[in-house]
Amino acid sequence: MRIAQAAARLIAEHGLSDWAAAKRKACRELGLTDREALPANEEIEQALRDYNSLFQPRAQAASLRAQRLVALDWMERLAQWRPLLVGGVAAGWATAHSDVRLELEAEDPKTVELGLINAGIEYTAAPPLGGAAPGARLNAGRGAAAVRLDIVSPQQRRNRPRRNEEERLTASELKSLLASAASAADPAS
Repeated sequence: MRIAQAAARLIAEHGLSDWAAAKRKACRELGLTDREALPANEEIEQALRDYNSLFQPRAQAASLRAQRLVALDWMERLAQWRPLLVGGVAAGWATAHSDVRLELEAEDPKTVELGLINAGIEYTAAPPLGGAAPGARLNAGRGAAAVRLDIVSPQQRRNRPRRNEEERLTASELKSLLASAASAADPAS
């Protein structure tokens, strides 16, 4: 548990995106050896939730709302590829350093690239996460949340293992979530 908490602090405060590296660095900070059993990513996610609620509840809530608004804008712009919001922004544990991750569905990833080019959207290729889907990173302006696109085939989306419990939100689910969060924050409603 101590390793997960220390890794979550490193991720939240320093923007480490490589969780394996954050776990190893947490071990070093705690004076533990490299042979320690490292926590699972689910433990890191829970530790991030705990860290955010304890140390930066307002800032994290504002950052998360901004990231979700960015996600909704891009989901509407990229609607032809049936985008789903995934990762920390969907699950609610994202930090200000977290990417907005959108999963797009396309038979051929090149069709997404051509669509981005034709729409005048600047992007760079991004290495696949976990060896899964090809990706792209949208070139966001200063201060804007970074947006990562993961492109999967319809078959990959259908055949996703049941054990993969990662949160996934459609644009309509995200709109509902944003609306309910806004009404909860507004005491007049």
